[in-house]
Amino acid sequence: MNLPGRLILLGHPVSHSLSPRLQNAALAAARLPLRYEALDVAPDALDTILAELRAEGAAGNVTIPHKERVAMRCDALTPLAARVGAVNTFWVADARMTGDNTDVGGFSSAVTTLMSGAPADIVVGVIGAGGAAAAVLTAVESWTGCRALVYNRTRRRADAVCARFGSVARRIDDARLMARAQLVVNATSIGLHDDAFPLDPSLLDPDAAVLDLVYRAGETAWVRAARTRGHRALDGLTMLIEQAALAFERWFGRAPDRDVMWRAVR
Repeated sequence: MNLPGRLILLGHPVSHSLSPRLQNAALAAARLPLRYEALDVAPDALDTILAELRAEGAAGNVTIPHKERVAMRCDALTPLAARVGAVNTFWVADARMTGDNTDVGGFSSAVTTLMSGAPADIVVGVIGAGGAAAAVLTAVESWTGCRALVYNRTRRRADAVCARFGSVARRIDDARLMARAQLVVNATSIGLHDDAFPLDPSLLDPDAAVLDLVYRAGETAWVRAARTRGHRALDGLTMLIEQAALAFERWFGRAPDRDVMWRAVR
């Protein structure tokens, strides 16, 4: 097995990320002689950094705000990454960068955990219209009988993502229509750095489940508020662990010790 020349997380900012902690724990458990590092890359420096990573034979992950731009810069995409239009996992071989998307699998795993089984025949409310929302919709279109309502502050972006996923997604302009959803997902970064809510919890159906793709120490304010109102609610930590484990498998051809990953972040 050829090890990557470097293993990194690309994002801006990245200081909050738990990815180095859990990936380094998995690397140590697997006795792989690598360190995973977070690299804060401003948007105007991304192309330069990607050229350096190609030369180094690197591999790694991508987070906000670079997922869609990295997808456009890759030499090849897996079918899943091409469908999402965003990359969160990449590797370089023979100076060619391949992009994949393990967010879809991570999200599906989190939903299965939250709802105690695979979803079917439900309406999914999606807040946001970026790369994370596209990953959510990619999962939704694979679920039996499911459809999505997409709510976003910028109508143009919502229209664009709904056009791509027209078989399952419809844009809504009135947040109150989220009351029709049995699962509501925050696919924005709202709540990452403060206690802002992506949606007023009082607008949710009383029986709706809530999944926040954002994670913070002690959970996000939105998850805590939803749970106080009686909703099943989960933050983004389960998705983080699973997408990281799937990325590890792409890089090294074997599964990491997920229990070690969980212990590293708890």
